[in-house]
Amino acid sequence: MSYQHQYVDGTRIHYPLGKVVCIGRNYAEHAKELNNPVPTEPLLFIKPGSCVVPLEGGFKIPTDRGSVHYEAEIAVLLGKALSNKPSEEEVLDAISGYAPALDLTLREVQSRLKEKGLPWELAKSFDGACVLAPFVAAGTFPDVTDIGIRLTINGEVRQDGSSASMLNPIIPMIQYMAAHFSMQAGDVILTGTPAGVGALNVGDELVLELPGASQFSGSVL
Repeated sequence: MSYQHQYVDGTRIHYPLGKVVCIGRNYAEHAKELNNPVPTEPLLFIKPGSCVVPLEGGFKIPTDRGSVHYEAEIAVLLGKALSNKPSEEEVLDAISGYAPALDLTLREVQSRLKEKGLPWELAKSFDGACVLAPFVAAGTFPDVTDIGIRLTINGEVRQDGSSASMLNPIIPMIQYMAAHFSMQAGDVILTGTPAGVGALNVGDELVLELPGASQFSGSVL
């Protein structure tokens, strides 16, 4: 199924799908569970729009490149361009919505790349590597410093976190990104994953939610 930004009521969001800007190790407990050092400044990487698929209807994962790890994240959709060190007010005005998302990672591939000091694209940018649910309007969260994210797999809660625990909060994170490269309407920001990541398997049934705001089901095909 091809991807198109949309709100939870089914209304299409007519921004073109842009790039997906991600931040790594933005929750200290997640960094610790993978034996990674906690960064002293934001650790950014970019996924191409071509890797985005909708959660609705289920999604496929590679089965020939080692384990595929799930990383549940709060996704932020931009509805306006940002660049050149935007103010907090400009960032808030540019946000169109929030959604739960999965940043999928080929973990063994990533480990090999990291050992060689190489970029992560082969582990992070494969087709289907970003799974997005529909967005709730930005005004749903008047306080962006306390947005929850939860992932349940086969009836078991695997990840349950909040933006309150982020090392780099959402607004300063986006300011940092836009100070280094231009952001466009339709770009998506993945804000990091809390502890509890692990392997996905074909047949897994998932519930991905921003508790109190939106909840979606999907499966690994």
